[in-house]
Amino acid sequence: MAGTVHDLTTPALIVDAEALQRNLAEMARALPGARLRPHVKAHKCTALAKRQLEAGHRSFTCATVREMEGMAAAGLGEDLLLANEVLDGSRLAALGDLARVTVAVDSPETIEAAAASGIREVVIDVNVGMPRCGCSPDDAGRLADLARSRGLEVRGVMGYEGHVVGLPDRGAREQMTEDAMKLLLRAHADVGGDLVSAGGTGTFDINTWATEIQAGSYALMDTAYGELGLPFRQAVFVLAAVIHVSPTHAVANAGLKAFGMDHGNPAMEGGHQVFIVSDEHVTFVPSGSVKVGDLVRFVPAHVDPTVAYHERMHLVDGEDVIDTWPVDLRGW
Repeated sequence: MAGTVHDLTTPALIVDAEALQRNLAEMARALPGARLRPHVKAHKCTALAKRQLEAGHRSFTCATVREMEGMAAAGLGEDLLLANEVLDGSRLAALGDLARVTVAVDSPETIEAAAASGIREVVIDVNVGMPRCGCSPDDAGRLADLARSRGLEVRGVMGYEGHVVGLPDRGAREQMTEDAMKLLLRAHADVGGDLVSAGGTGTFDINTWATEIQAGSYALMDTAYGELGLPFRQAVFVLAAVIHVSPTHAVANAGLKAFGMDHGNPAMEGGHQVFIVSDEHVTFVPSGSVKVGDLVRFVPAHVDPTVAYHERMHLVDGEDVIDTWPVDLRGW
């Protein structure tokens, strides 16, 4: 799609092309090649993943079977890790020669599901402090033995310090990352394999224990990560139009259906203050004069679910739309 941002139907997901490229280059410098396994759950877009491939990263992390299928179909299946447990891996096994598929397992049930589905490679998912999936470090070796007994190749371990990556205090992030990785390395000693997979955008330069880092949000960013002093620029915004102005407030035509809200309200460029977010509207207090028809840009508080609400993202250079990419990895 050519034209300008004024031609877009709002709300629209727009990406600053220069900021995106800078973020990709900065991460490739910090974590070159196989040191980064980009997590596509943050952007759900194979066109953006191809940019990450061009930056030197050939392996990718996925959160859903749909992401795995879409990446394989796009020719990006050289080494895909589903960093999530599944109980039916038949769709993954069906990818055949299109992709190298590795799946996280953390229990006899998920190991059996992988083996029964014809999946050949797994990593042992270890709970390193975030109360989500993952086995106890003490159980990792036993589960690795069980997986091998079922004919699976165990590539190593993974453990996500998700309870750490967003901590505002860098000292706390450093100490808690070390604590989490001590647990993961203890498990790895019992499991074996080449992979110690962990990390995220908030710990990309802190976690030196993992062999690969699963950062994803760095490419587009959000207000939560923007508060951490990371070397990445805000690249993604939700563009909306002002549809109402009164003496006390104004309203733009984006709302709960355009933003991931689990990290709070979006922020606004231009010093405007978000007041209320409802289904189809954001009520805000303008910092200066605004009029009906003006375009305003919102910064999402959490990039991953925000992107998942949108069918496409528009790359922009100033007000010029230079490309449009489908958000083609949505769904499950």
